[in-house]
Amino acid sequence: MEDHVFAVWDFMSLLKRLQKDLTCTAVPWFPAEDARAARLINDIVIGEETDVDPDGSYVSHLDLYLRAMVDVGASTRQFDKFRSIARAGVAVDQAMVRIGVPPHVHAFVEHTMALARTGSTEEVLAAFFYGREDIIPEMFSRLQKTLPSAKADNDPLRHFIYYIDRHIELDGDSHGPMGRELLEGLVANSPERDERALRAACNSIKARIELWNGTLTTIRDMRTKVATSDVQSTGRQRNETPRALGRRAS
Repeated sequence: MEDHVFAVWDFMSLLKRLQKDLTCTAVPWFPAEDARAARLINDIVIGEETDVDPDGSYVSHLDLYLRAMVDVGASTRQFDKFRSIARAGVAVDQAMVRIGVPPHVHAFVEHTMALARTGSTEEVLAAFFYGREDIIPEMFSRLQKTLPSAKADNDPLRHFIYYIDRHIELDGDSHGPMGRELLEGLVANSPERDERALRAACNSIKARIELWNGTLTTIRDMRTKVATSDVQSTGRQRNETPRALGRRAS
């Protein structure tokens, strides 16, 4: 979760870039060229930025995820520090270096931010759809099956399970289909746009895989350290037992 929270956060930069491209966020305001595309994007923004939490209040999915982290005992310290530094005006890349995020997290966020800043609309939309919205329902459905239900308000998994459930529901039933419709309309009758979108989608999926591979390696390394420590501790106890018996006998 301490790695994944950065992916939860940087996702919104892709969405905000699409909102900028497909709606009007400037002053003075003028109607968007494609009102349907504007409506679809704004609907997705509402769901991601101001969703309803388990208690009926409004919350961003990032803040919901951070609540889930606190509930299960995962540290939010690194992300909180990153957010504070970045909000103060430090560039995202420099902020990640300053707080020492893992290389695989740094690479993933760097890929996302570069795309959000300089990618074409179809490239950003392809990364948004294929790299995020399209894969989430199946990925989270598999995770959901491994989790117990959280019935009590004080259950430590309550916010995490709710986060998972909301993404399966929203991404599978509305956000995913909306993203597909937007992308198909944007690349229609343009082989060049279609090719750029395909390449961006492949690169985004590859970046996602590398992020999870890095996290998996971290988890395996942590388990190895714990196992090694347990073996060493057991060995010390075995060595100390004969000595203790010897002292008692004498």
